[in-house]
Amino acid sequence: MKINEKKKISLEKKINEKKELIFKEDGQEYAQILKMLGNGRCEAYCFDGIKRLCHIRGKLKKKIWINVGDIVLVGLRDFQKDKGDIMSKYSPEESKYLRTYGEIPSETPIQSHFNLKN
Repeated sequence: MKINEKKKISLEKKINEKKELIFKEDGQEYAQILKMLGNGRCEAYCFDGIKRLCHIRGKLKKKIWINVGDIVLVGLRDFQKDKGDIMSKYSPEESKYLRTYGEIPSETPIQSHFNLKN
């Protein structure tokens, strides 16, 4: 088995893996990524109506790739209202569940995940 085939199989397992849906708590907000700025930072539109500069936590860096249009959970900062930290990323399937539960607005566009090529 080639190395690329192993990576493809492990990636397919990660995509199909079911995990518990995380809902927001106090001090957290759902957001959609608008622009990647580099250096682990991005601009996100939080669904409370504020654009925030968000920092990708070290736990997520290089493990979970975040792209423009992704739905994420942002931890708000008490001392800086226009900044936040990305706590987790939602898959397109999880984003659809959040939409049906009424957690995010129904007019929010959700990107579907990429197709693996053979």
